[in-house]
Amino acid sequence: MTEFANIDKYPFTIRPLSVEDGGGFLIEYPDLPGCHSDGETPEQAIVNGRDAVRSYLLSCRKHGDPIPKPSAPATSSGQFRVRMPKGLHARLAAQAESEGVSLNMLVVAAAAQALGRHETTAPRKRPRSRHAA
Repeated sequence: MTEFANIDKYPFTIRPLSVEDGGGFLIEYPDLPGCHSDGETPEQAIVNGRDAVRSYLLSCRKHGDPIPKPSAPATSSGQFRVRMPKGLHARLAAQAESEGVSLNMLVVAAAAQALGRHETTAPRKRPRSRHAA
């Protein structure tokens, strides 16, 4: 059962589902065609996704199909673009302003915290000097 040691090595994507699609979050595994699951939260989608991967791998073994290898992780450039609702963007920008940090640093710090890492701290903006004319 060595294929089960690789369950967490399969890359996945998570995206929110529309209300029309039942809400929650969808998790998909590009290396495993047709392998996907969902959950009420991203965390629940990941738990359910692991079960889907287990079932997928068991089915491959049962039917004598080759077990796909997890793809190599993409090289990281340190940059990505995110589309989000305007309201969320406005709330994040307001939070960054109130904390005296850039929007970029607020999001980086939040992502690092969400991953359980505290390797990044957002530097404080210097107050703008106001000169009398």
